[in-house]
Amino acid sequence: MNLPRAQAVVLILAGLLAGCNRAAPANVAATVNGRPITYAELDKQFESQFGGGGTERSSGDQALIQKLEVLRTLIDNEIMLQRAEKLGLMAVDADVDAKFNELKAPYTQEEFQKQLDARKMSVDELKAQLRRDLSVQKLFNKEITSQITISDKDITDFYGANKASFNLAEPQIHMAQILVTPNPDPNVRNLKNDKARDDEQARKKIQSLAMRLRQGEDFAMLAQNYSEDPNSAQNGGDLGFIPESALEKANAELRKTLISLRSGETTAPLHTPEGYRILKLITREPAGQRELSDPKVQQTIREQLINRKDQLLKAAYYEMARNDAKVVNYYVNGIVGASVKK
Repeated sequence: MNLPRAQAVVLILAGLLAGCNRAAPANVAATVNGRPITYAELDKQFESQFGGGGTERSSGDQALIQKLEVLRTLIDNEIMLQRAEKLGLMAVDADVDAKFNELKAPYTQEEFQKQLDARKMSVDELKAQLRRDLSVQKLFNKEITSQITISDKDITDFYGANKASFNLAEPQIHMAQILVTPNPDPNVRNLKNDKARDDEQARKKIQSLAMRLRQGEDFAMLAQNYSEDPNSAQNGGDLGFIPESALEKANAELRKTLISLRSGETTAPLHTPEGYRILKLITREPAGQRELSDPKVQQTIREQLINRKDQLLKAAYYEMARNDAKVVNYYVNGIVGASVKK
């Protein structure tokens, strides 16, 4: 007897999930190569990103979607951490202490404690997070960044194809941004598929990203992973060159902030009509044609080409690492299993 297609698919899924769920360890949301990610870890991270704070809490399907996103990030982080361990690239205590002291330096003890309280973290938990982050940075530096080479021909070819863009009719600023919006955009395609669901989540997310920038994380990679601007996220938040005259359209406070920035500096989180954003000034350029012989032109092209390759290789590295890892997601099995039973 031929079953309807949908019914047959449900029965197949039910059989597969029964096998997956049979051996599910207690209190384990997922395993990566046998190492557990507990529900306690998942709940703590979820609470940190989407918890109360006086606003209406997520519930029902929305909360499940958010927890799946959080768990995906935890799984990715664990995959990368294990690769760093395997290659002997784990950060040592001296690395962690140096970064911790760097973070703490601008604050009084009371102010720093407030920062920790806002993130629902203890000192030990922050240091553990720093160790993980620094270890993954060392992994990326060894496996990706240090392997990138840009030849003189690459630079010459890029200049030849984009010479007009180096002829500036007026002074311009090269900007990048991380944008977080209170309204999820279905066109957003950041690497983590991470989107805020309302204004409170957007505010918490941009504050968390600002903290990670202060910890020394790469602006372009954070933009690629988390920015909700569909036009710039995949390019590491790069907005290209913007004429200084365009700043006249900005409000006086924003214009003053951008004018005061130096190359490489970022703004604090800004609340704009589109949502929350952090802007980075990459460089300022006076008017006129820039020739290839100009060392600044060569450096700009080199950095842009390195950034493109770095982003591409990191995205590919994530996919390769996921393929190589043995991941069992008990949490998603439970969600789909409960749906099948209905």
